[in-house]
Amino acid sequence: MKTVTAGCCQFDVIPGDVDRNMSAVESRLPRFAGAGCNLLVLPEMWSCSFPYPTLPEMAARTPEILRRVEEWAASYGMVLVGSLPEAGDGQIYNTSFVVDATGKVAGKYRKAHLFSLLGEHLHFGRGESPLVCSTIAGSIGVMICYDLRFPELARRLALDGAEILCVSAQWPRERIDHWSALLRARAIENQLFVVACNGSGTENRLQYGGSSSIISPTGTVLAGETPDGDPPLAALDFSEMENFRQRIPCFADRVPKVYGLGA
Repeated sequence: MKTVTAGCCQFDVIPGDVDRNMSAVESRLPRFAGAGCNLLVLPEMWSCSFPYPTLPEMAARTPEILRRVEEWAASYGMVLVGSLPEAGDGQIYNTSFVVDATGKVAGKYRKAHLFSLLGEHLHFGRGESPLVCSTIAGSIGVMICYDLRFPELARRLALDGAEILCVSAQWPRERIDHWSALLRARAIENQLFVVACNGSGTENRLQYGGSSSIISPTGTVLAGETPDGDPPLAALDFSEMENFRQRIPCFADRVPKVYGLGA
């Protein structure tokens, strides 16, 4: 079975400053590449965060940003995952792009669960299609921030063959205990790896919580924030996932007709 090295590119996303945010990511890539990283997850809306008055302007730059991300992925030979504002169908979506190490977009996912508490539903279109895509790092399922509170989506991704769940977020510090608990829950109940990158810093008095983590299928925290600031980086051993799924065959033992949630 293969082993993949995954990382989380956590940083303070500066609202509305695309150039500085891109520089922040670009400056970190050599360190991850030097550590043998094959899969790198970025925060939610990592190019600009949530500057709602200028969101159309931010979205207009996403094609340019995506071309740079494709160049980075091909140059460093790593899969890059993270969400950006995407214009389409007369709306703006919070869209996570999966860029394979070939430099090609393997898939994109538009956030389905919009956080009404902070008015996301007033500014973004709602995505309707889950995503699992094949990459050199394995079969990747994608979720964005608030999606994490909905186990139905994670289970759908697992049933569709996801081996790694990549989560991009801007999760607030005041609920960071929920973040940590939900990451482990999604990993354990679906018996897959979770690579979750949260933003940090402050926006409109809202403090983001960081605490990016990499979780094993058994719920073990493989990597997280360290006191010396080293980024979360961990080897994902796929034999561990296969062994755990064989030992505790949750998928084979499911009884879908009892749940009324479909297959």
